[in-house]
Amino acid sequence: MTLRATPRNPFAESLRMLTPNGPRPSARTMQSLRRYDLDGQLGGDRRRLLAQLQDIHTREQSPELLYATAEVAYLSAKQAELTNEQLALDMYGTSVMHAYMYLFGNAHPGMFNPYDPQFRGACDLYNASLEGAMRIAQRRGELLPNRTCSLQTASRRIDIRIKLRKSGWHAEDFERFEFVSDYQVNGLKNHYRTFGLGVPLIAIRKIHPEAGPAEKYYPQSLSFPVTAFLRVVPGRERQTSPTMAPVEVVLELYDPLASTHISVAGREVPLESDLSTPLAYFLSQPEFDSSRLSTLGLLNPELASKLTGLYMMEPYRADKIPVVLVHGLWSSPVTWMEMFNDLRSDPAIRDYYQFWFYLYPTGQPFWYSAAQMREDLAKVRMDLDRQHQQPALDQLVLVGHSMGGLVCEMQTINSRDVFWKVVSDRPFSELRADPDVRNTLAKTFFFQPSASVRRVVAIGTPHRGSEFANDATRWLSHQLITLPARMIQRYQTLLRDNPHYFRHWALLEVKTSIDSLDPDLPFLSKLLEAERAPWVRYHNIVGRRPTTGLIDRFAGEGDGVVSLVSASLEDVESEIVVPADHMNVHRHPRSVLEVRRILLEHLAALRAFPHNIHRLPSPASDAFPAQVRRP
Repeated sequence: MTLRATPRNPFAESLRMLTPNGPRPSARTMQSLRRYDLDGQLGGDRRRLLAQLQDIHTREQSPELLYATAEVAYLSAKQAELTNEQLALDMYGTSVMHAYMYLFGNAHPGMFNPYDPQFRGACDLYNASLEGAMRIAQRRGELLPNRTCSLQTASRRIDIRIKLRKSGWHAEDFERFEFVSDYQVNGLKNHYRTFGLGVPLIAIRKIHPEAGPAEKYYPQSLSFPVTAFLRVVPGRERQTSPTMAPVEVVLELYDPLASTHISVAGREVPLESDLSTPLAYFLSQPEFDSSRLSTLGLLNPELASKLTGLYMMEPYRADKIPVVLVHGLWSSPVTWMEMFNDLRSDPAIRDYYQFWFYLYPTGQPFWYSAAQMREDLAKVRMDLDRQHQQPALDQLVLVGHSMGGLVCEMQTINSRDVFWKVVSDRPFSELRADPDVRNTLAKTFFFQPSASVRRVVAIGTPHRGSEFANDATRWLSHQLITLPARMIQRYQTLLRDNPHYFRHWALLEVKTSIDSLDPDLPFLSKLLEAERAPWVRYHNIVGRRPTTGLIDRFAGEGDGVVSLVSASLEDVESEIVVPADHMNVHRHPRSVLEVRRILLEHLAALRAFPHNIHRLPSPASDAFPAQVRRP
């Protein structure tokens, strides 16, 4: 994303904000000023002009005058910003209050007309004036939850309290805000915004020791969306006399993932929101550079292991089902951001699901990564729900791209001794090794399926290996991938202390992830034959790029890395083929739509067969989405 030269402004053209002769009031505001012979005062004392407009409105209760007052005050604030910050703040306050009275005042209910273009203009004046006032409050250090401040409008004092509403975040989570209108999103294909009232913000999260058990799963410098809405305390919006007591208002901060509409003066009001810009802001920080993370995980697994684990980018919700996204070879969680951005924008998905990301070093054989993920999933359950009282955590959906699909599938397999027999014909109990090595081997080759996983979606996964893992790439991987010296030493000791114990082509000789994807490796065939958990449903998405050129025809059908034969699976709930190469198959719109369909299908199954599963608590809405209801 990039910083705009000037913030996005809805009045840039209509009020000629950036022209040499501007800014100027709109034609309708000028008509109102001419009607009362006030147009000549535009070049004079704006406070006096606004006071006259308010006096006339007190007598005539005209929404046109309310709008004119709001617009003139807004233009006055923009002109005063560079020379008189306090005057600008007062004018912004005057504008937002009169726009609010236009939209929600009860003095002229019969004249309420949402089809009038002026109505949308009043919404824009409310949003733009509120943002202008908030920018000044931000510079003064007053824009944080639980703070209070005051400003003087053209007619009275306004006392403001800042409160956090309906959010999974807490007041202590907020370090500062950035304004969405300052930024241009470049890296995401789709930009998701909703239109209504309020100021979309980027909240920068602050790490604090008193946070809950989910704290350790939030990445540093996490940013998230917030919408600010200024609400007048009921009853005060009808007070228009300058002699009235100070107006009490609340600046409410909403999480748009939890609240899309609010009730104001008996009306359902949509919140203006932006889900994509805060995500792009987070991804633009240097520590989350995708190429750096991916290369680190591939070439230096030992160093990357310090970053291994689950990451949450939303506040943990006990009533939402986790979807765990697992990246593939030479990749990182950043690879999922297109799908995450698309799925999270869908209310039917975000009301019932939360998205987690799993990061692992992709330079090591995938079965070691699967063993680590198994431990990490168990640990997050203990951290969040030690007593197993949160049923949503027993409905996990795992989505894996490329090698990540194999890592996901291994969470649902009963190993018995199938994989160990590939390593040795002799019992594991006869192995001579120090406790740490025995423990590592035991966790890698002997495991039970996770009782919490209910569905697995594999995308572009080499179920039967990849021809990419040939002699040349394997030799190159051995030259480039730096394996932990301690690991190499341990296995050398293991082989020395156990002569004639292992097969000569044992899996212990597989050193890198490239090696582990060799189609001739017996581990892959055993994984296909292994006993699956009967409670898990499997789905498969296969990529197939067009075979237009000679090289493509020679490479055969597939996504360019994984052949159609290797990527396909039998005995799955669903399988589709999408026209995409390996690097983009999980970003393709059809793949995103298929994952959405699977998630909705999962919800439908929960609703259709409640006796088979624990009942989930009601999340943001009480009813399941209409798209998945069944008779």
